[in-house]
Amino acid sequence: MLNLIGLMELVRGLINLQKQSTGCVATIGNFDGIHLGHQAIIERVIVKAKSLGLPACVLVFEPHPKEFFMGENCPPRLTCFREKYHRLNLLGVDKLVVLQFNQTIRQMKARDFVLHILLDRLQVKHLVIGDDFQFGHQRQGNYQLLCEMAQPHYTLEPTPSIVIDHERVSSTLIRQALANNEFAKVSRLLGREYTISGRVGYGQQIGRTIGFPTANVAVKRKKIALTGVFLVKCIWQQDGKDKVAWGAANCGKRPTVNGCTERLEVHLFGVSQELYGIELAVEFKAQIRQEIKFNSLTELQAQIKQDINQANQLINQFK
Repeated sequence: MLNLIGLMELVRGLINLQKQSTGCVATIGNFDGIHLGHQAIIERVIVKAKSLGLPACVLVFEPHPKEFFMGENCPPRLTCFREKYHRLNLLGVDKLVVLQFNQTIRQMKARDFVLHILLDRLQVKHLVIGDDFQFGHQRQGNYQLLCEMAQPHYTLEPTPSIVIDHERVSSTLIRQALANNEFAKVSRLLGREYTISGRVGYGQQIGRTIGFPTANVAVKRKKIALTGVFLVKCIWQQDGKDKVAWGAANCGKRPTVNGCTERLEVHLFGVSQELYGIELAVEFKAQIRQEIKFNSLTELQAQIKQDINQANQLINQFK
């Protein structure tokens, strides 16, 4: 369950990024998923920050640059911004700076980005970057440029890729593994179970009419990295304690009811309480089937019964 009580400072927007009173140790990236490669970078930032007595800072962009350039054709996010915030908070980051990726940032030359943002405003004293990091207009900024501009302002530390099973850990590799329903591989790359967290809101309540009420989880992203019906484990807090229940989740557009946006809906086994407004963490364990369109709600109802039976048969494999 995500820790919802954060101590990490959040600075949103260039207008709010005033000249910092102290320097910092920083890293820059998108950090989608906060996988083991990201965690290795952030760990180095935190270790160096503690040794220098400075805050550990992570700089990210919203929206993701690929969303800015590709629109609806962009890759699905592994984590929405809120999930990213809490993951970074749990790792021990002191400050998260979020710059809006817009035409101003897009057109900013790499040298200007270093001078005006990293040096003038953030007062970076030590910079940790991934081995494939590029930035600035037309991605002209790279490790070599950062080296050239470092002295006497900051020191620079590159981090090598993390390799697991002879593959470089990356957000792209995790998306591919999710698309192939390789959940054990995804867990190895993330260092944890793949989870989508969001607040439960009101949907069309069609599930209630056919005997299978669902929790409609807000996903806060253009696309979900999974499509289909899955066995899931759900966690939420009630009266200060974690509550856990298994369930069956549908990720997709719900073609049987002519849905047009991607949704995450979860039927929790043995849970009768209302969950509206509750923050629900949904851990994905196994795919049951692909999402398909049925000719009627009666056909959908019969299939859901089969899905639930199959999900219950799978549960013991994950206890």
